[in-house]
Amino acid sequence: MVPEVFWDYCSTNVIVIERMHGIPVSHIDRLIEEGVDLKKLAREGVEIFLTQVFRDGFFHADMHPGNILVSIDPATFGRYIALDFGIVGTLNEFDKDYLAQNFLAFFRRDYRRVAEAHIESGWAPKETRVEELEAAVRACCEPIFDRPLKDFSFGQVLMRLFQTSRRFNIEIQPQLVLLQKTMLNIEGLGRQLDPDLDLWKTAKPLLEKWMGEQLSWRSMLDQFKKEAPRYGHIFPQLPRLVHQALISVSQPKKDEAELLRRLAAEQARINRTLNVILFFGCGVLAGILLIKLLSGLRTLPF
Repeated sequence: MVPEVFWDYCSTNVIVIERMHGIPVSHIDRLIEEGVDLKKLAREGVEIFLTQVFRDGFFHADMHPGNILVSIDPATFGRYIALDFGIVGTLNEFDKDYLAQNFLAFFRRDYRRVAEAHIESGWAPKETRVEELEAAVRACCEPIFDRPLKDFSFGQVLMRLFQTSRRFNIEIQPQLVLLQKTMLNIEGLGRQLDPDLDLWKTAKPLLEKWMGEQLSWRSMLDQFKKEAPRYGHIFPQLPRLVHQALISVSQPKKDEAELLRRLAAEQARINRTLNVILFFGCGVLAGILLIKLLSGLRTLPF
C-alpha cells in the first residue's frame, strides 16, 4: 500500500499525503499479538521487492524498518505500507534483463554464465578470462547456497563481490548501487521476520516466471504494439526511402566520386611507374645476358 498524494494541497515547500495506520515492521512482538503471519510477511516482502525491480524497473530504495508499516485494518490486514519515497531507484530494460540473467544463473549455480554476462554487457573488460572470473564468483557465492538467512550475511557476500569487481576491473553501475543497498535492507527485514527464510527458493520461481514472460510470444506482441506508433509514420515512406538508398548506392556523392577519381589517377600513376621500372629492368637484364653470351663466344676455339 502506498499513501495517496493530495496534489491540490501541495506546494513548493509542502507535500500532503494520505495518513497511513499500521504497526512498524520492526515491532515483532506487536505483530505476533495481532496475529500477523511473519513467515508469509517475509515471503511477500521478497516478492514485492522483485516485482518492483523486474516488472516495474522502479523501486523504493530506502526500505529501512522506519519506512515500512504493516496494516492491521480488517480490510487490508497483513499488507505492507511503504512510506517516504525520497529515494527511489530506476532500471532500464537492459539493466532488468542483465540482472534477471545474473540472478537466475546464481540460483542455478551457473557461475560461467554469470561471468559471460558480465563480459557480454561490457561491464567487465573484453580481455577478461572467463574461467578466472567464474572461479572468483564461485568462491564468493557457493558457500551460502541452501542456507537460511540466519546462517550467512548477504552484506558479506556483496562485499566479496565488490572486491572481485575491483580485481577484474568491473565497472559498478551507479543505478545498481541503490539496488544493492536496498537488498541489504531486505536481508535485514527478512532476518527479523523469518530467520529460516530460504531466499533462493523464494526468489527463483518468480524470476523464472518473469523471464518466461519476457521471452513469450505475448511479450513480443506487446512490445510490437508499444513500438507501432513510433514507426507507423515510416511505413508509408518506405518506397521513397528505399528508392533514395538505391540511388545513393548507384550514384556516389560528389565527395565520393572525387575520391574515386583521385584514387584511379593515383593507381594509373603507380602503374606507369611500374611499367617504366619493368621496362628498364628488362633492358638491364637483357644487356647482362647479352654480355655474358658474347663473353662465352670469345672463348670458343674457332
